[in-house]
Amino acid sequence: MFVKICGVTSETDALLAVAMDADAVGFIFAPSTRQIAPVVARDIVRRLPSDILTVGVFRDEAPERVVSIVTSTGLRGAQLSGHETAEATRYVAERVPLVIKAFAAGSPDLARAGDFGAEVVMVDGATPGSGQTFDWSLVDAVPPGLKVLLAGGLHPDNVADAVARVQPWGVDVASGVERDGAAGGRKDPGKVRRFVANARAAAPEWVPEPDDSPYDWTEDT
Repeated sequence: MFVKICGVTSETDALLAVAMDADAVGFIFAPSTRQIAPVVARDIVRRLPSDILTVGVFRDEAPERVVSIVTSTGLRGAQLSGHETAEATRYVAERVPLVIKAFAAGSPDLARAGDFGAEVVMVDGATPGSGQTFDWSLVDAVPPGLKVLLAGGLHPDNVADAVARVQPWGVDVASGVERDGAAGGRKDPGKVRRFVANARAAAPEWVPEPDDSPYDWTEDT
C-alpha cells in the first residue's frame, strides 16, 4: 500500500513522514494554505533519502513550468490537480519520472483517464484538496489496469475502511494528519503514524510477479 503525505511545508514534517514509513511526500506549489516556494522544497528534498518519492503538486500550471520546477527542485514526480488536458498531462509525463493526474470523483474524464498518459490516477473529492470525503463507489469509473491513488477526507480513523472498500493502489492525505488548529499544514506525529499503520494493515496481501515493481521512480531521469 503506497502512502503519500501531502501538503508538507517544512523539513521537520518531511522527515516525520519518512520516519513513519510513508512512501512519498507532496509539496504544494498551487495557491493553498499549504503552498510552498520551489526553493524551499528544493532544500528539503536534498535532505531526504533517495528512495522517497517527492512530488510537486500543481493546478492548471503551464506544462513547461511544471517540468521546469520539477527539474530545478530535484523532485521525482508531478501531481496535476487542476483541469489539465490530456495533451498537457502527456507533455509532462514524457519529461517527468512519474505523473499523478487528479480527477474529481464523478468527473466524466475519469472514464478516459487512460488517455492522459499518467502513471497514477488520483480520485479526490468534488473540490480536490478540500479534504472532503465522497462516495467511494465513484472510483469504479476508473478504467481497469490503472493505479488508483485515493484521496479526499482520509484520516487515521477511516483510511482502513477506505482501503478495504476501494482496494486502491495507494492513499493520499494532507489535512487528515495535521495538528488541530495548527497553521501552515503542520503534521501531527501521532496521526501520521496511525494513518500509515492503519492503511498498511488494511491492504490485501500482494505478491509481486518477477521484475514487477510498483515503484520505479528511482531510475535516473
